[in-house]
Amino acid sequence: MSTENFIRNGKDKIGNTTQVGGIETSVLDNGLGRGTRIAWINTGTGLRYKVVIDRGMDIADAFYNEYSLAWLSQTGVVPPNRFSDKGMSWIRNFGGGLLTTCGLSHVGGPEEDEHGTRGLHGLISNTPAEIISIEQPNPAAGKMEMSITGIIRETQVFGPVLELKRTISGKLGEAKISIHDEVVNRGNQKAPHMLLYHVNFGWPLVDEGTDLLWKGNWESPTPDSERKIFKDEVNFRKCPEPMEAHSGTGEDVAFIDAEEDTEGNCNCGIYNEKLNLAVALRFPKKQLPWLINWQHWGENEYVTALEPATNPPIGQKKAREEGTLILLEPNESRSYSLELEVLSPEKIKSFITSFL
Repeated sequence: MSTENFIRNGKDKIGNTTQVGGIETSVLDNGLGRGTRIAWINTGTGLRYKVVIDRGMDIADAFYNEYSLAWLSQTGVVPPNRFSDKGMSWIRNFGGGLLTTCGLSHVGGPEEDEHGTRGLHGLISNTPAEIISIEQPNPAAGKMEMSITGIIRETQVFGPVLELKRTISGKLGEAKISIHDEVVNRGNQKAPHMLLYHVNFGWPLVDEGTDLLWKGNWESPTPDSERKIFKDEVNFRKCPEPMEAHSGTGEDVAFIDAEEDTEGNCNCGIYNEKLNLAVALRFPKKQLPWLINWQHWGENEYVTALEPATNPPIGQKKAREEGTLILLEPNESRSYSLELEVLSPEKIKSFITSFL
């Protein structure tokens, strides 16, 4: 019996829906994160995760049964800093987490040109959301769906004025996270737009021998060194043991032109054979034509990320020079969707086979 049917069969035995799942909001009251609004979402399947409302509705902790799925930096959840877009200051409060959103107008390193000065990865993950709705499930009424929706505004006087409407949704009985974003230019002139979803996986899902699953042509912009992972003679789709060369700022990255399936979706994911645990990530190629794979295997800082994006993290300046920078007209909008699913044992084999 599926988990969803199991919950439905118990609907006349449940007086309080939170007994099986739902959405619970609260405020952290201790440590670096003190005062930060969050929402715990419990799918009733063993998948539960923390939405950080004050950090652009990004996702921090995520668990499936006893296993953590996400990488958390030593910083952890901290309040937003709305003026973090100077140089590399973004990393001072980068908590990692299952999802960190980069953009909405710049993705990449610090830069300066005639259009302004921009810090690492933009402002949106350091901007609080205005929650406009929370829809709870109600198994007694046959309603298994739940969602939280908020508005996050990247704006200033004289523009640009970009607005992100984010809905995170799911169903009781399904081990899935669905994210739907709509970005609108609310200003009165064209606005540059770049977006990257930094999906970060950590131990124990990520371990020695864990498989990284993706298909497509790739390139690595990093120079050859002892830190470099992405080269033909290395099996960069198998997670290694911690690397001394990745201490400190050691890392490598690949820009991937991911293959799409017959429905126009890109599929990628991660699989730990020892735990028989796999997470699939899906997104429309038309919306997010790029996939980035970040690998950073430092001791006690052991992480890999799969990152759907409108552009590689090359920055607004280079994207403008290449002619790939999106310029949204006033009132123009772009929609984005991605789905994360913890796969059942029955689905794992066929998912892995699709990458062979």
